[in-house]
Amino acid sequence: MAGRTDAKAEPRVPLSRGRALLVAVALADAGGIGSLTMRNLAQELGVEAMSLYHHVANKDDILDGMVDVVFSEIDLPPTSTDWKTAMHRRAHSARTALARHPWAISMMESRMAPGPANLRHHDAVIGCLRDAGFSIEMTAHAYSALDSYIYGFAHQALNLPFDTAEETQDIADAILHQLPADEYPHLIEFAVEHVLQPGYDYGDEFEFGLSLILDGLERSLEEPTTR
Repeated sequence: MAGRTDAKAEPRVPLSRGRALLVAVALADAGGIGSLTMRNLAQELGVEAMSLYHHVANKDDILDGMVDVVFSEIDLPPTSTDWKTAMHRRAHSARTALARHPWAISMMESRMAPGPANLRHHDAVIGCLRDAGFSIEMTAHAYSALDSYIYGFAHQALNLPFDTAEETQDIADAILHQLPADEYPHLIEFAVEHVLQPGYDYGDEFEFGLSLILDGLERSLEEPTTR
């Protein structure tokens, strides 16, 4: 028939809980968690807001699911290696995931209805530490020390006023020009001898602190009376 076109409309992707959560995560990544509403999520999905309630119970249910998505991106500690290597890999994987989803940093341990990936992750980390010989009490100490460091470092890195080596140098130079050398000699020495050195990246500090914690935990295994 004249006037007909062979072009076909793109098939509509069915709405599902999984799709809604992935889109919610993308919206939060782009605009922060405060920008996420049921209405703009529905608009992004191309559906009416009420249609979402066939797949999610409410906003809290979405937030629980979003946190679970982030946990699913963090590598579980591998069972094929020693505990220290496993915790090292898990820490770096967690830091990478939090850098992708900065809104999640303050939410990872806050949910009252944790999802399967969240529960699986916690169980695997506890199991890795217990299998290594940590007591229940020391497992709690180790988990707390590691996650406080990982989340804390991620939060601090997120709030630094620079992202690249060039920005770091520009900001450090600007600050140094305002500082009387005789009043802040140690700060100036630190900036000149460390921060302003070629190739400096604040993110590299993560490895030192992580190794310090893991080395300390390793020593605790050799001291049965350590509490």
